[in-house]
Amino acid sequence: MSFSERLEKVLFLRDALRQRREAMVSHAVEGLRFTLKDSAREVDATIDRLGMFPEAAALLSSRVPLRGPESRVALMLAYNGSSWLSTAITSIYLVGNHVDVKFSSKGADVMRLTEEMYRPVFGDAISFYRGSGRSFMEYALRDPRVSAAVVFGFDENILPYEEAFRAAGKTLVFEGPGQDPFIVFPDADLSLALSDLTAAKFMYSGQTCTAPKRIFVHRAIYDEFLDRFEETVRRLVVGDPADPRTDIGPVASDLAVRRIAEQLEDARARGAKITVGGRIDGNLVFPTVVREATDDFLGMREEVFGPVAFTTPFDTEEEVVRRARNHKYGLRASAFGGEAASRTASALKGEDYCHPVPGFTFGRFGTLALNQSRAETWRGAFVTKAVGGYGYSGWIWETVGGEFRMKQGPKLLSLETSC
Repeated sequence: MSFSERLEKVLFLRDALRQRREAMVSHAVEGLRFTLKDSAREVDATIDRLGMFPEAAALLSSRVPLRGPESRVALMLAYNGSSWLSTAITSIYLVGNHVDVKFSSKGADVMRLTEEMYRPVFGDAISFYRGSGRSFMEYALRDPRVSAAVVFGFDENILPYEEAFRAAGKTLVFEGPGQDPFIVFPDADLSLALSDLTAAKFMYSGQTCTAPKRIFVHRAIYDEFLDRFEETVRRLVVGDPADPRTDIGPVASDLAVRRIAEQLEDARARGAKITVGGRIDGNLVFPTVVREATDDFLGMREEVFGPVAFTTPFDTEEEVVRRARNHKYGLRASAFGGEAASRTASALKGEDYCHPVPGFTFGRFGTLALNQSRAETWRGAFVTKAVGGYGYSGWIWETVGGEFRMKQGPKLLSLETSC
């Protein structure tokens, strides 16, 4: 099948998803407990991104699968991926791969509806796996037709597989957590920064890897900025995700809820000021603001996968660069302000596209937003825009010319699963 024929099928899928929009939104609300607002936004983003694939035709039309026309790619998705799951699948398919897809167990209804839409369009070229995550990884390593595994998940679960991928000579593309710094200087447009912080932090009830996690605000404006932020957070509506008024619904992962409870307990023990929220009722984590956090807080060191904002003041440009860099994750960073913010963004930014590294590279970030919203910087992700990070936020293991190597930085799944 030619690239043009595959592209036509992807655009047909876009139209099918548009027709099944309400059903997909409903399944995301019922199965994943995302709010109606967020689920609708996700599905609309998917439709938009699927329609952008013709823009990538010049880049992708001559690509071929890593192991020839029968090559397969094993793709494992996390539960919070209702938008990019279609673009991840189709970007890998578009370069000629057969794709085996493993959904999170939390997304069973979403998977069933996705399979219903995919089967008439793609036939056996895209299949859906119903076993465990462990058995899926074993299949990917064992089956000679599988050239690569692409995994969205938690770094600690994937790091132990390095020797297995080295021995198999197969490619592993990993997309993982973020503990993203959000930096505000005194000369920033505070309304812009507040708007983006609120939207990016609390969409999907904080369950995104690219949500701001470590919020650095210059001491000169710290109290003013936090007062305004807290006022906005108090107005967020908490409740039934199916209610169109709801902003914050339950956190889907029991493990994430336990970790948030530990992070808040640690903050209290260290004398932090929890000025908004701090309450957990079952899996419903109320939107929370923590003031005066320091870098040794558990909520500053480990990913906060929920609607909890850890904030901290800083005094100098040099200090905030050093503190932002001092972390094991390096997915995305945001800076708001003038010249100091621009220099900070430049100091934190990695390369434009993934590249070989001698080992895990810390203190760099794959995506930098300078006075831009998350929505602006994430448009076209996995289609025309390379995304991904450094440190334990993401990496590629591959064997080239008999030599095993690692790459880090932003990537397109289409390019990394083809040649």
